[in-house]
Amino acid sequence: MEPPQDTSENPNDVLSDDDSSPENTNPDDQEIPSTTLDPPISDTQDESSDPVPDEQPQNTNSNPAEPGPPARKRRRRKRFFTELIANPSFSKNRRPRISGLAREMDTEALIAISVGFPVDSLTEEEIEANVVSRIGGQEQANYIVVRNHILARWRSNVSVWLTREHALESIRAEHKNLVNAAYNFLLEHGYINFGLAPAVKEAKLKSFDGVERANVVIVGAGLSGLVAARQLVSMGFKVVILEGRTRPGGRVKTRKMKGDGVVAAADLGGSVLTGINGNPLGVLARQMGLPLHKVRDICPLYLPDGKAVDADVDSRIEVSFNKLLDRVCKLRHSMIEEVKSVDVPLGTALEAFRSVYKVAEDSQESMLLNWHLANLEYANASLMANLSMAYWDQDDPYEMGGDHCFIPGGNERFVRALAEDLPIFYGRTVQSIRYGIDGVRVYAAGQEFCGDMALCTVPLGVLKKGSIEFVPELPQRKKDAIQRLGFGLLNKVAMLFPYNFWGGEIDTFGHLTEDPSMRGEFFLFYSYSSVSGGPLLVALVAGDAAIKFELMSPVESVKRVLNILRGIFHPKGIVVPDPVQAVCTRWGKDRFTYGSYSHVAIGSSGDDYDILAESVGDGRVFFAGEATNKQYPATMHGAFLSGMREAANMLRVARRRSLVLSDKVNNDLEKCDTLDKLFENPDLTFGSFSALFDPYSSDVGSHALVRVKFHGDKLTSSHLCLYGLITKKQAIQLSEMNGDGDRMNSLHRDFGVKLVGGKGLSNVAELLISRIKAAKPT
Repeated sequence: MEPPQDTSENPNDVLSDDDSSPENTNPDDQEIPSTTLDPPISDTQDESSDPVPDEQPQNTNSNPAEPGPPARKRRRRKRFFTELIANPSFSKNRRPRISGLAREMDTEALIAISVGFPVDSLTEEEIEANVVSRIGGQEQANYIVVRNHILARWRSNVSVWLTREHALESIRAEHKNLVNAAYNFLLEHGYINFGLAPAVKEAKLKSFDGVERANVVIVGAGLSGLVAARQLVSMGFKVVILEGRTRPGGRVKTRKMKGDGVVAAADLGGSVLTGINGNPLGVLARQMGLPLHKVRDICPLYLPDGKAVDADVDSRIEVSFNKLLDRVCKLRHSMIEEVKSVDVPLGTALEAFRSVYKVAEDSQESMLLNWHLANLEYANASLMANLSMAYWDQDDPYEMGGDHCFIPGGNERFVRALAEDLPIFYGRTVQSIRYGIDGVRVYAAGQEFCGDMALCTVPLGVLKKGSIEFVPELPQRKKDAIQRLGFGLLNKVAMLFPYNFWGGEIDTFGHLTEDPSMRGEFFLFYSYSSVSGGPLLVALVAGDAAIKFELMSPVESVKRVLNILRGIFHPKGIVVPDPVQAVCTRWGKDRFTYGSYSHVAIGSSGDDYDILAESVGDGRVFFAGEATNKQYPATMHGAFLSGMREAANMLRVARRRSLVLSDKVNNDLEKCDTLDKLFENPDLTFGSFSALFDPYSSDVGSHALVRVKFHGDKLTSSHLCLYGLITKKQAIQLSEMNGDGDRMNSLHRDFGVKLVGGKGLSNVAELLISRIKAAKPT
């Protein structure tokens, strides 16, 4: 360690003595597809999934396979190199420099880093929340120590609700303001006191500050929508969730498979928690008492004839593959320095270097290289030809550390718990979202849902397809980002067997193919026997093969998988039985997704994730989902965190709007008084209608302000006045009609006028009022 450097007058002086040492455990995700089937073999557009048993799964391991080739580490991951493009702050986010702090504070800082906080600076959200009076300096340094301490304290016991008083206990009294700032920020942004522990759920049933807030319509009951809904409820918002499917979860779907006395829970969509450290899904697992199964790194590879790949050749090609990626990294640095905004397909660049350096020229080496390329296509849900060479791995610096894990019983256990007690309307496919100064109107299944704000959490594939009409249209900036970002495909074949014939020593194994165009077809197998409750094997289909897969019948697909498995295990004397049930996903054909998960396509960059996350309509429509999360795209935890992010954004906007409204109250009351006085002497009165004409124009086409006065016992005041802008001629036409009913119908049907309150009048109407006031002083 370096010599001590203090980041406060003495950082240890900020905290009181406390012997509690927070722990640091958590997990994450993987890809994102979704669909289901009927036994024994089928493909799946969506349907209600059966409940998954909560019992602890039993390991089924009869007739284990012989030990395979030497162990190889092959996770689904995108990080092959860590050089970044023109962003030195990334290194700060990854490597702590906290020398001089006490051991406890060192641990607390590491926990803060694991959830995405920089080491010695504030996040943009903290700056926007004004957590300190001045950026930089002593106050900020002390705030960071306090924030890290509060965060670590809750993470040490995520089953309790950490109160403000508890947060103050171990911090010196003079820092109370910093405690309040840090506590409020962490609470409102979902860093503490979130999840499914009984104490947390009970506390979140009511507004944490006692304030009742706006109505929110959430489109989509995937992870981001469910998380946002729970957080918004705890903030005092009223929410309703509209979901087109007949189940929650979106691209997280667990299917119960059974037959011949065996049963298993198969994750057909998001399945692997990709990194435990700092992962909010890891917090949920701890709160629910779910044991995590580490995905073991051993991944033997097999040739098309079933023989194991030579270990030396395997190692050599893996090293060569990583060197190719390193060379591409250096190339893109020089290209971007010389020519801004230049981009080419990652696959083209890799092939060029492969050819120049004569990598993988013989048959086995070529197949091995293609296997690594298929693994990369799996990580990105994209063909190599579609990936941006410049920015395909822009999220690598934020990757969560720790093991990759499975959840026993499937990830739908999270979904069911998150959806509990939320007002979800299933079978409500949203067709239109209309927004303006008066709020939002969401149209789904012939119904209109009104609110102050809306949160759209549909997958990028749905936005690309244009399935939802936005009125007014989304800003061109956002539409361009939607088109630029990639949204690709990964499919699966889940097979439940009568027994485990592949053995219990491994969680993955791979298969090579001679056809480069089909390198992603069943290239990787996941064994879920240790977590699913039964002998379950899942084959992955990535890249171009994933597209062709959806054109193949499920029966043919399963046949091809079985031929591969029998080619691997029969020579070992191991019989591969027919599956008792099989499921083939069809995520590309699923009208609720049109694909699996996002990637940075050619011409796109990480900035497009941020653009997609921007709200529209001056804080009326917000966006969440994995494709709105620049740091953690294509992951379940990315979707989860985006829901938390938008809940905090909506709270901020609601508070701002509340302040603006309170500032306008006096002005609005004054305006109502002015209108009342002006309409004491209208130019025309008929029934409940009155009209004021432009005093400076005799043209029948000039503007007129019409008022309709409603009376009723249920009104909070004796009457309600609504206003509309029409022409003088239209006012005269209304006066000639019989009855207010006909006048109202004509006003809406023939003139297309929407009546509003006094404060909802347009600028043109305000100008007319000014002209009338000038001619008729009040």
